[in-house]
Amino acid sequence: MKKTLSVIALSIIGFGLVSCKKENKETATGTETAAVDSTATGAMAAPGDSAMAPATAEAGTGAAATPNQPLTTIALSESNFDFGKIKKGDKVEHVYEVTNTGSNPLVISEVKPGCGCTAPDFTKEPIMPGKKGKITLHFDSSNFDGNVNKYADVFANVEKTPVKLTFTANIQP
Repeated sequence: MKKTLSVIALSIIGFGLVSCKKENKETATGTETAAVDSTATGAMAAPGDSAMAPATAEAGTGAAATPNQPLTTIALSESNFDFGKIKKGDKVEHVYEVTNTGSNPLVISEVKPGCGCTAPDFTKEPIMPGKKGKITLHFDSSNFDGNVNKYADVFANVEKTPVKLTFTANIQP
């Protein structure tokens, strides 16, 4: 019976991790540990149970702290982009242009995608006042069908952080 419960629990956990194929190491380890602990006592973790709480709690805590830099302001060329129709399996990217509209250097400390299907690149060096930087989001459509909405949170030395970048796509077979 314990073996069956372990297999079921691992299947549930595996399903949650496969949906985006990339989790940060801490989240995957925390989830795995919680699931092992719950099956070791004979209890089975149900979807949405506290075994998944570490991932949810981490996402909402603002774990990506902005550096100790003086605040500045930022302007985006756009915060949402529509890729339109793309073929399943296409790997696409979009560049969001950011402008430092404040009087202090803009430091982007981290760009955290909401899903492992999205990978970020961004200007790592400080962006001087009046200058521009880039944030590129790379999207792999291999595991999706139909309309998708994805996002990435940008952590920087601005008052309202994170700044959310979003994109949509209609994935065709």
